Formats: sequence, structure tokens, C-alpha cells
Amino acid sequence: SFFAQGLKLGKCPQPAVQANFDAARYLGKWYGIQKLPTTFQKGQCSTAVYTLKSPGVIGVLNSELDDGTISSTEGTATVKDPAEPAKLEVSFSKDSPPGPYWVLSTDYQGHTLVYSCREVGLFHRELAWIMSREPTLPEATVQELRSILSSVGVHVDKLVPTNQDETYCAPMSQ
Repeated sequence: SFFAQGLKLGKCPQPAVQANFDAARYLGKWYGIQKLPTTFQKGQCSTAVYTLKSPGVIGVLNSELDDGTISSTEGTATVKDPAEPAKLEVSFSKDSPPGPYWVLSTDYQGHTLVYSCREVGLFHRELAWIMSREPTLPEATVQELRSILSSVGVHVDKLVPTNQDETYCAPMSQ
């Protein structure tokens, strides 16, 4: 339904983002661990690979396994304001407007927490992803990241785990 897509009354919250964000250290591969459900990411085994295209421009390759088929989406992420490098904008196609991609917390080699919110009239629609450099993430870290989302008003009970089972996800690494 309409409201299942994370639509909430009021304006987007303005969470604190990762201080001194360093895009160069953020590049490489991340595995999806938990996310708010979306219509456009239905599959499992999700990965995101970030590459540097040019200064301030990051190439984005999102892949997932959907009913045994690998589907990928390519896009670009750009820093809007150099003073706030953790607030990126990602666009995937000429047809859809760019969406915010805010890095709320990352240690670059273990975890990252990404938040995206867009205002739609009197409502806002939010997306969130917990990702890891490995197909798994320690439970304590997951809880820590969930509590950050919680403090921003995200309904963390709506987060769904991504299946990263090695056998199930094997087609992704071939």
C-alpha cells in the first residue's frame, strides 16, 4: 500500500551525519544487512560497489539476486556541498529525480549506515540501509546503528534483514 512505502506525516528529520566523511575510504564493496523495505529492491544478497569516477563523483553499482537472476542498477553519487561531504545525492536514471544518500555513521572498514528522506507534500518518505564490508555484521553493531535510526524517528521494527547466506548468494560471486 501507499503507506507501506515509509510515508510519514511531517518534514524530513535532519540527523547528524558522519563527520569528516572521506569518500576515498568509503569506496569498494558493501553488503546489505538490513533495510527499510522498498519497491525497487525486492531481491536478496544485495551489494553496493562504489568507485571514484572523478573528483566528487562516485560511481554506484547496486546488485541483488531476484529469483535466481542477478539484477544490477548503475548510478552516480555526487557531493552537493563540499562542506558536508557525507550528504550525497544519488541518481540512477534520467527519468527519476536524484535522491539523498546521507552517511550517518561509518568506520569505512566495517559498517555503514545510510539514510535517505524525501518530502512529498505534507509527508516524507524515508529509506535506510545498514551495510557491512562482510556478508555479516556483529549484532552489537547492528543494534548500535538501529539505535541511531531510532533516535531520528525511524521505525526500526520495519527494518528487514537481507539474506546474505553464502550458498544462496553463490550466483553473485561467480
